[in-house]
Amino acid sequence: MEWLYILVGLVVIFILANIKIVPQAHEYVLEFLGKYQTTWGAGIHVKIPLVQKIAKKVTLKEQVLDSPPQPVITKDNVTMQIDTVIYYAIYDAKLYAYGAVNPISALANLAATTLRNLVGELELDGTLTSRDTINAKMTAILDEATDKWGIKVHRVELRNIIPPAEIQNAMEKQMKAERDRRETLLQAEGHKAAAITRAEGEKQAMILAAEGERDARIARAEGEARAIFLAKKAEADGLRALKEAGADEAILELKKYEALVQMSNGKAAKIIVPTDAVQMTKANVLFSETTGLGDVTYEAPEEPVPEKEDPCCD
Repeated sequence: MEWLYILVGLVVIFILANIKIVPQAHEYVLEFLGKYQTTWGAGIHVKIPLVQKIAKKVTLKEQVLDSPPQPVITKDNVTMQIDTVIYYAIYDAKLYAYGAVNPISALANLAATTLRNLVGELELDGTLTSRDTINAKMTAILDEATDKWGIKVHRVELRNIIPPAEIQNAMEKQMKAERDRRETLLQAEGHKAAAITRAEGEKQAMILAAEGERDARIARAEGEARAIFLAKKAEADGLRALKEAGADEAILELKKYEALVQMSNGKAAKIIVPTDAVQMTKANVLFSETTGLGDVTYEAPEEPVPEKEDPCCD
């Protein structure tokens, strides 16, 4: 009976050894007598011993292929070191198992040759400024080429672009010269703006001063015109009052003469007196001398002397 228990135990162990559990995001490629039979997904599976074989265990997770720096020659014959990072995932375990002997190595070599071809069409400056373009082109090319291997290339990134040391020194000098040029240009623009601002300020000040002088002259002219107008109006009002009071022609002529004298204002000026005014003045003078009118001058009355009070009568 002991050998029966031993036989049952061996059968149980053999069966348990052929029960396979496929983890999540994994696939197993199963062969039957050396020929592809099926692909196991995540879950529990039982393998028939001796006739079935797990040919390939594949993970479906996204993976990263870090390629070492590759020497690349640009269109203007500059040798640079460029390394790439490839993000990919296996989407078909069967194609991955039977498409290529070593799909990952094939992907790395294909990435290196594609990078050389793309960079060889660009000059140094274009290579340094066209990272996104190179990444997009490499992703499209590698994704299309690896479809038959069951690999999906999600994206490709150029991590480092290392030019030769002499090129780096020249680029640093060029960058420094460009920064100096920009600094000089900014300083010149600042001086220009300051000069323009000063000139505009001086111009505005001159304009304001001229406007102020103009307004002052206008105000003075208006004041003088107003004063002349008032003086003439007062003179006209005086003549009108004399006329209304019944003054004779001689007095009116004398008033005109006085007005002419006032108009001269003490300055050198010629005054033309009408003949009739002169004749009238002479006639008045002759009449006053003949009749003696105006010769008598009355003395002013004396002021009364106040009487002194007698102190004795107080």
